[in-house]
Amino acid sequence: MDDILNGSVVSMAAAIRQGDVSSVELTNAFIGRIEAVNPKLNALVMPTFDLARKYAKRADQDLAKGDIHGVLHGVPMTMKDSLDTLDAVTTWGTLGRKDFRPGADATAVARLRNEGAVLLGKTNTPEFTLSFKTDNLVYGPTRNPHDLERTPGGSSGGAAALIAAGATPFDLGTDTGGSIRLPSHFSGIAGIKPTSGRVPCTGNALPISGLTARVSQVGPMARYVSDLALLLDIIAGPDNQDPYCISAQTGDFNDVEVGSLRIAWHADNGICTPEPAIASAVESARDLLIDAGVPVEEARPSGLEMSHLIASRVFNADDGLQVENLLADARTENPSPLLGVRPKDLPESSARDVATVMNVWDNYRSSMLSFFDDFDVLICPVNATTALPLDAPIDFSAFSYTMAYNMTGWPGTVIRADTDGNHLPVGIQIVAAPFREDHSLAVAQWLETALGVFDPPAISAW
Repeated sequence: MDDILNGSVVSMAAAIRQGDVSSVELTNAFIGRIEAVNPKLNALVMPTFDLARKYAKRADQDLAKGDIHGVLHGVPMTMKDSLDTLDAVTTWGTLGRKDFRPGADATAVARLRNEGAVLLGKTNTPEFTLSFKTDNLVYGPTRNPHDLERTPGGSSGGAAALIAAGATPFDLGTDTGGSIRLPSHFSGIAGIKPTSGRVPCTGNALPISGLTARVSQVGPMARYVSDLALLLDIIAGPDNQDPYCISAQTGDFNDVEVGSLRIAWHADNGICTPEPAIASAVESARDLLIDAGVPVEEARPSGLEMSHLIASRVFNADDGLQVENLLADARTENPSPLLGVRPKDLPESSARDVATVMNVWDNYRSSMLSFFDDFDVLICPVNATTALPLDAPIDFSAFSYTMAYNMTGWPGTVIRADTDGNHLPVGIQIVAAPFREDHSLAVAQWLETALGVFDPPAISAW
């Protein structure tokens, strides 16, 4: 059973269809793992175990009759608590919704269920997803399975922690400034932020309107790159609700010849110098490619150094209106201390200021796109640090490695590439041109294979 539990989502689905394991057996096994690790992690905050067993039993009964629900038939999953679920309380991490049942699934959740996935429960998120740490006044903090005194990152930290601990096969994250990629890096798993507009954000805590709608994306988180590709293919495409989601061709990463790609790398973005172990991980990935005869060149996109300044202006251009509306709609009177607060040194925005921000933002996106005249893929750090202590302050410049590509909308895959001196995971980010997730995933898959298997968290030492 452990071989199946520790395998890929692809192999779990195959094992169920072939009769090697039942959905009920797999579901109960993951519930057992959750019950073993979650008291220390606080990653799963709303279990749906009884419903999961019911749906798993139905999946087994239907399979016996030859009725296969989809490519995920009977495979368990968890779901970030910022994404609505029909049959489970969805709080978005805010007190006003602590008992709220949405009555409908988020679009991406519904698509996974339509393919046969079985929901085990909801994973923790900061209030409205607006923090790089996972903590809120409803459920409290989530801890990193590699070091319980550190955060798994945010905002998809509950998902990342549970996947890293081997207690769920996959989850969906949301990424507005790095909220899929950062927790993947901090927790040592795989995750992808798709191109902006690839996956509908309908049913997520942040609305599908306003400035953040242009930078937010739903994307899969798992232990293997092949699973990211499978899950992305399921959730992508318009739902005729999210106005930013478009129909775009999806390439198969298996068809990409990595040796034919023009690959760039850098270990420092010119904004915040990373820790030595992080720079070393990028350089090691570079060396693996070079040793295999793949040409790699050091380069940074033109305009990258402006990303931190532009992001700070974009996220504060509405003078906090979006947060005020979210709190009002949720009827939350007591917001979390981690909820994003507008910096005091920024003047109040005028209509002219907002127009200027939008103009500068578009010019930045245009300047950055010229990078793809010369390259197809960029390998770089995910963050300037590894997992932070729970009470450590946040230096937003360290997060510019992810926010830069929310500002452009480019896709980025994160995989684990090393371990630092504190025995913490080190991830690397593989960025590609808009709607070329196949390029990003192909390089990530190549490197995942070349780097080999990393030790999981030492749960027995907790």
